[in-house]
Amino acid sequence: MSQSDKKRRAAERALEYIEPGAILGVGTGSTVNHLIDALPDIAPRLSAVVASSRATEARLRARGLEVSELEQTGDLDLYIDGADEANKHFHLIKGGGGALTREKILAAAARRFVCIIDDSKWVATLGSFPLPVEVIPMAADFVSRQFVRARGRPVLREDYRTDNGNCVIDVHDLRITNPLEMEQRFNQLPGVVTVGIFAQRPADVIVMATDNEIREMNRV
Repeated sequence: MSQSDKKRRAAERALEYIEPGAILGVGTGSTVNHLIDALPDIAPRLSAVVASSRATEARLRARGLEVSELEQTGDLDLYIDGADEANKHFHLIKGGGGALTREKILAAAARRFVCIIDDSKWVATLGSFPLPVEVIPMAADFVSRQFVRARGRPVLREDYRTDNGNCVIDVHDLRITNPLEMEQRFNQLPGVVTVGIFAQRPADVIVMATDNEIREMNRV
């Protein structure tokens, strides 16, 4: 089975978590795009939809869905998003698509966070995927030096700005053995908007598609 087929199957299974009247937050990325494409079929079930990026907002609107702002809806009932890596503790690396700050805001605002992945994203230890870090532009060099001291290899995304107007540094070769501590420590660096470790607010449910099945894992 192709990776795209597995992403689609995970996304379609996640539709079952959307209860009638739900205020839904929608993430960003290739797996979530399959979810967005399926949402028009259940649109009457939704009270409101909030997007984590301009790209997601545009795709939702193209599918005929009205998009609300978080300040209009208040907290979310459910947030559905993908991940670049996930582990058995439901900790994630996210931000390959550059929307990590808005994704982290929606995850924090959600009563339940469902993460949809294919089995290539399942890892024992986070860090094989380069860690995205959103940084205020004037701090990019300073922050990069701090990651060198942490034995990472920071690479600035060339000619890229987030929806917030900031840079993204992708930090290679970090072995993230203590995601909770590392998320907190790196977030405190001056100039960092947020890091792509989702451990302080992990996923509540991971829906993972393999070649043979869809596994649904609950944190509690």
